[in-house]
Amino acid sequence: MIRKAFLTSSWVSFIAVSCYEDTGLLVVFGELSDTKQIKVVHLGEGAPNRSRYVPISAQATETPKHVMHWEYVVPIATIHLLACLALSPWCFSWLGVITAGLGTIVFGTFGINLGYHRLLSHRSLTVPLWLERTLATLAVCSLEDTPSRWVANHRLHHCHSDDDPDPHSPRDGVAWSHMGWLFRHVPHRKSLNFLDKYARDVLVDPYYRALEQHPTAVLWIYIAHASGFGIVGLLLGRLISGDWAAGTQLAASLIVWGVFLRTVLVWHITWSVNSLTHLFGYRTYSTGEDSRNNWLVAILAMGEGWHNNHHHDPASASTQHKWWEFDITYYIILALKSLGIATDVIQPRHARQKR
Repeated sequence: MIRKAFLTSSWVSFIAVSCYEDTGLLVVFGELSDTKQIKVVHLGEGAPNRSRYVPISAQATETPKHVMHWEYVVPIATIHLLACLALSPWCFSWLGVITAGLGTIVFGTFGINLGYHRLLSHRSLTVPLWLERTLATLAVCSLEDTPSRWVANHRLHHCHSDDDPDPHSPRDGVAWSHMGWLFRHVPHRKSLNFLDKYARDVLVDPYYRALEQHPTAVLWIYIAHASGFGIVGLLLGRLISGDWAAGTQLAASLIVWGVFLRTVLVWHITWSVNSLTHLFGYRTYSTGEDSRNNWLVAILAMGEGWHNNHHHDPASASTQHKWWEFDITYYIILALKSLGIATDVIQPRHARQKR
């Protein structure tokens, strides 16, 4: 059975065919005289786990030895150091702690899990464009790269999971899969050819394309949102205590806890999916790579830790295959669907087969 979802009804010619990540989520790109259009085709249930449609050249995935990616090393190291200010009593406040906790949900679960992962990478649901861009912007506020780069690397991971082209396989080391892969400069994975092959449907959007054309915009968005936390803290502290010194202290607390520490927490939760869920846990399905279901990561990452389930059925909006495999991100998707905001929500494979 072939399921087709057309994002446009007017077609002149098809110029590229690309299968990304997994179960044959086939993306066909068409081009009109003044714009590029796309349509998404979900192949049948027996589609292959690995891509047979996108050959990866050695040059496209070659990692130059001993070349540091300073564009990532500097901000990652800086944010980690700034997060250490949370150890200072002067920067502590219970509001800051609460802000950090809620921030991991807002920027991690909504931004990364829902926005970057299930929506942009897997196209497991459809939401209005304003909401899609809002979720992507929340993800940008976690400093996990531009939408197109995040999506392209994730689709590459699914196409070649735990094989040589996989950007972050634990077979190359736990530290490598967790964060080390970010520190190695691989220019081809930032090239237009790579992004065009794996994230063209993302680059079609003018907003995402602008973020790619102006990569420092990601940093400015991050600084702007951190400034917002500071301004709220400053005014709230002044309002509560009546003096600007207390306002300054609360502003510092919200920035340190609600921005820097929260960013580090979201990073390591996301990176744990790359590392721990390919090393520890149980396997329900034989998927041809090392993915596992890890309950601890599932709790921390709001459902993303049921990784073997995800690799078995990447197109699905849900990773919950057993009643006790709670998937909070999917529950959010169901809530959006009940409100009429989310449509075309792809059910798990076992649910699709029952229909």
